[in-house]
Amino acid sequence: MLANKRNGTIYTGVTSDLPDRIFKHKSGAFEGFTKKYHVHVLVYYEVHSTMIDAIEREKQIKSWPRVEKLKLIEKGNPQWRDLYDEL
Repeated sequence: MLANKRNGTIYTGVTSDLPDRIFKHKSGAFEGFTKKYHVHVLVYYEVHSTMIDAIEREKQIKSWPRVEKLKLIEKGNPQWRDLYDEL
C-alpha cells in the first residue's frame, strides 16, 4: 500500500517485484493515479507465496472501507514510515 502522507490518499496494488515497482512509482514512470496524487510512500506490504494469493488479498483489501485500511497500516507501521528503504 502506498500513501502520499499520513492518513492521506492510499493506493493498493500487487506486483512480483516490489522494489522495482516502488522505484517506478517514486520516479514517476507510471502515469495515472499514483503520479497524479503523488502517492509514493510505501506504508504497508505483504509477501505471498503465489501471485494468485497476492491478487486475492489485494482484492480483499480494496473492498474494505477506508477505516479498515488505515487500521491495517497503523497496526504494522504506526509512524507511517516509508518502508521502501527497508526492502
